[in-house]
Amino acid sequence: MSITGAFVLYSMLWFLVLFVLLPIGQKSQADAGEVVPGTPAGAPHEPQLKKKALWTTVISAILWGIIAFIIFADIITRADLERMFG
Repeated sequence: MSITGAFVLYSMLWFLVLFVLLPIGQKSQADAGEVVPGTPAGAPHEPQLKKKALWTTVISAILWGIIAFIIFADIITRADLERMFG
């Protein structure tokens, strides 16, 4: 895996994990009872983006490490993938 490939893999994992974590623990403005004028009632009350970004970074780093190990240790190779799906 090249440096570019490693960066692309990490970026893809980061955004995938972020989109999975965004709705977790979310409370809408309607649930909180404080709807800001001009926003929908279903808008997040306190999105906690810094906390979610930190968790996203940690989880993505762990997943990237596992996938990188699988790639570098040749546990699964391109030839294996071609046999399975090709």
